[in-house]
Amino acid sequence: MKKLALYLVVAAVAAACASKEAKQEPTGVTDRSTGVANPTVGSNVTTNPTNPNMAIARNPLTDPSNALYKRSVYFDYDSNAVKDEYRGLVQAHSRYLADKRDARIRIEGNCDERGSREYNLALGQRRAESVKKIMTVLGVPDARVETVSYGEEKPVAPGHDEAAWAQNRRADIKYAGE
Repeated sequence: MKKLALYLVVAAVAAACASKEAKQEPTGVTDRSTGVANPTVGSNVTTNPTNPNMAIARNPLTDPSNALYKRSVYFDYDSNAVKDEYRGLVQAHSRYLADKRDARIRIEGNCDERGSREYNLALGQRRAESVKKIMTVLGVPDARVETVSYGEEKPVAPGHDEAAWAQNRRADIKYAGE
């Protein structure tokens, strides 16, 4: 009896949601120079320059307009706490890894030049592990995330001031094959 009532409720909801209007397809954007409609504007697809009617998928990891293009999480001095401003970035990469089940990453922890070599290697490892922990909490399997620390050995900014040090206190997300 409960199943019959459930079927009737589902049928009533489906009937109430049905519309007699014809469904409209998204119109997309028309290129006025060629008159060709491009329904994929704003997505991870672009048109082929040699054949405008053929779409080419863009890699979200190399597309500067995509959130996944950003790969660095920056830290405060002598800290391995992921700042709130970078949690969205870590979440975006976690969602991407959930969709791409064969993707693997390496998180590379880095430090500025201050501190001993041993201390900076340990701090870089803690920074990489902090990012990994957030990803595993968000559902990324532990086995798909490798962590490594480079300490102060791979600076991106060569200076010896706060601006350079701030750029060097980071964890970089690298995908396998990069």
